[in-house]
Amino acid sequence: MAAIEAGTLYVVATPIGNLADLSPRAREVLAGVAAICAEDTRHTRQLLAAFGIDRPLLALHEHNEGEVAGKLVQRLAKGDALALVSDAGTPLVSDPGYRLVREARATGAKVSPVPGPCAAIAALSVAGIPSDRFCFEGFLPAKSGARRERLQALARESRTLVFYESAHRIGESLADFVVAFGAGREAVLARELSKLFETVLGDTLGAIAAKVDADENQRKGELVLVVRGCEDDAAADLAEGRRVYAKLVEHMKPSQAAKLAAELTGAPRKALYGGPATDSES
Repeated sequence: MAAIEAGTLYVVATPIGNLADLSPRAREVLAGVAAICAEDTRHTRQLLAAFGIDRPLLALHEHNEGEVAGKLVQRLAKGDALALVSDAGTPLVSDPGYRLVREARATGAKVSPVPGPCAAIAALSVAGIPSDRFCFEGFLPAKSGARRERLQALARESRTLVFYESAHRIGESLADFVVAFGAGREAVLARELSKLFETVLGDTLGAIAAKVDADENQRKGELVLVVRGCEDDAAADLAEGRRVYAKLVEHMKPSQAAKLAAELTGAPRKALYGGPATDSES
């Protein structure tokens, strides 16, 4: 049995699908703390029941974290050991918990990780895309305009990029990726990792977008998109040109915006407006 230290906040990773991925240490910690802080208490109650664990559950989510974090830190100060879990995977990775952890550390309370599943890392580990340097972007903005702006800003990033996306937006998002990054950029779409209908689609962004559009099943479940970083200087210039053009075209004619964006970034003007780039225009 794991020794539970008084006044400690345990940040516990839980399965992203397969219940067998809950580690023995995680089970012992969850069974031994005074209470468990959960993003969705109903979901976590089902998880605990599967392992015969009965502990008090406290709701901690994005809407109440600022309000309850101080009260939880007071419990830690009094000697209670608490656990923090999200609905699935590692807490704080696109999930609540940051404020609680920060306040606990600020007061001198011990915060201890209980490592385990993480969808982003799981997807990266099977993508076959360079993983020595990567950045995690979480969920993109839900609104199309903000999403496209974010992608344009990331198009020149040389590190591998990892994104989460919801099933009902994956088609629209992939179309925006193709526009911002180009159809030929290498990517992998990992769906339902560790679950019964797990799939890992590896191809170009354009090909993946076409497969998702043609197969309704690829628009279901939990999704992680891994995209190779920009390696080509010309592609980087084009990506920056598209980003600048998108800003300028809000204030001037498209032809003028393309000309100015090309001058500022070195991107081919015709690739920004009016047709394919030529060798004579850069």
